[in-house]
Amino acid sequence: MVAELPEFIARHRRLLVVTGAGCSTDSGIPDYRDADGQWKRTPPVTFQAFMGEAATRQRYWARSLLGWPRFGLARPNTTHHALAALEADGRVELLLTQNVDCLHQRAGSQTVIDLHGRLDRVRCMACEARSSRERLQVRLLAANPGWDRLDAGMAPDGDADLETDFSAFQVPDCEHCGGLLKPDVVFFGENVPRERVAAVQAHLQQSDAVLVVGSSLMVYSGFRFVDAAAKAGLPIAAVNLGRTRADHLLSLKVQMPCAQALGFLLDGTKTQ
Repeated sequence: MVAELPEFIARHRRLLVVTGAGCSTDSGIPDYRDADGQWKRTPPVTFQAFMGEAATRQRYWARSLLGWPRFGLARPNTTHHALAALEADGRVELLLTQNVDCLHQRAGSQTVIDLHGRLDRVRCMACEARSSRERLQVRLLAANPGWDRLDAGMAPDGDADLETDFSAFQVPDCEHCGGLLKPDVVFFGENVPRERVAAVQAHLQQSDAVLVVGSSLMVYSGFRFVDAAAKAGLPIAAVNLGRTRADHLLSLKVQMPCAQALGFLLDGTKTQ
């Protein structure tokens, strides 16, 4: 099947590329799901819990304080560079990523929609002010001396595997209005902004095929666009090591690591 992937790409000039966590594992960012699409770890915090429970926010930001420095050091890998090269070759209508790490942009991709937002920004839920995650890190460290010395393993989405007593952890408020701060990402149980969905749908109407890279598509917010593509009669290919929610919709499936499958895009061979 891997031999058919270059042919699939060569046949289509306007690909809508949908990417997921499997793109970033080679950059040192863990993924959430196993080969069967099941959770490898405790599911991430929900929007309702984050907004409604001070203890949940303490736990989230304490783990984020530890995980952010390593997350911020992550660099694009072969997969990100291969997809940037595909765009430079004029083959990408849109790169729709479910990741929040901005590694596609760092690799050079320009036509990108971050479906679930960006972790390098923080949003005030009261006044809507945006600020940098780096700025918040300084404030978190100042308010919680010694927490950065705790030992914890890296987890997806910039947090850390840490279980302790979080009750003394201080969570800063918005510097503008004193409101509640939240990462500028879409949590589970939260809706993707309508204008973002509309923008993806507009690009989908201009696409002639879909390429899924490193995603199980188990989250509906990403799957719905692949489902819509299938209903529109567009061919769909996927590069993913395990099961995807869209397996029954695929024209082609390549079950191998993303970098290995897409490396040909960097070997000097141009699609025709």
